[in-house]
Amino acid sequence: MNPPHATVAAVVLAGGGGSRFGGAHNKVYLPLAGRRVVSWSLMALARVPEISRIILTVRPEDRELAAQILDRELPGIAVTLIDGGDTRHTSEHNAIRHLEPAVLAGEIDVIMIHDGARPLIAPSLICSIIDVAREVGGAVPGLPATDVVEVDGHDRVRDRFSGSTLVRVQTPQAFRADRVVAAYAAAAADGFTGSDTSSCIERFTDAAIRHVPGDERNIKLTYPQDLFMAEQILAASGYSLK
Repeated sequence: MNPPHATVAAVVLAGGGGSRFGGAHNKVYLPLAGRRVVSWSLMALARVPEISRIILTVRPEDRELAAQILDRELPGIAVTLIDGGDTRHTSEHNAIRHLEPAVLAGEIDVIMIHDGARPLIAPSLICSIIDVAREVGGAVPGLPATDVVEVDGHDRVRDRFSGSTLVRVQTPQAFRADRVVAAYAAAAADGFTGSDTSSCIERFTDAAIRHVPGDERNIKLTYPQDLFMAEQILAASGYSLK
């Protein structure tokens, strides 16, 4: 049973360069509906009472800009800035090492990892993921991967997976905190670099990871046109996702 005072720590990753997006700046600091991209997900996380700590991993060269955005757009919301690394996995590990003393002290029972390039997360989805992670050990949101086909070495279609159990994974992903600390310590000793948080948890722990239905609005900003789509989604929702 979790200690009654245990809470959730949320880590938002903002250390990538976004080369496919184009431009000279990190895409998470671009404007979106009157705020910077990263501000939207930070605000959503701050609306969930169970989340007591929010960590934002940043590139060292972005630290001053990130601090200015937090002061201007998120006054009163406590966000700790942590330097990221050369890879997503390293950025995650840096944040987890920062949280480890609180995890070992029983102050944090769930760690949630979110991609800062997914600004349109709803608090309701966040709460569902936390609940499932506490229940079974881990939770990953995803959407059905429809009309997926397999091709062979000659580009011939071999099989069609439409209607199958395949899903397109989203973030945030959440896991019991002790499993996260153990998994990333083991990964460091093994020299393993995971593609996302769940890949590391799967490899180094026995935690059950359950799929949670994702949200079509929870898009990742990969290309410039995605920013326009995010603006449309926010406008259609009245600039408040639930």
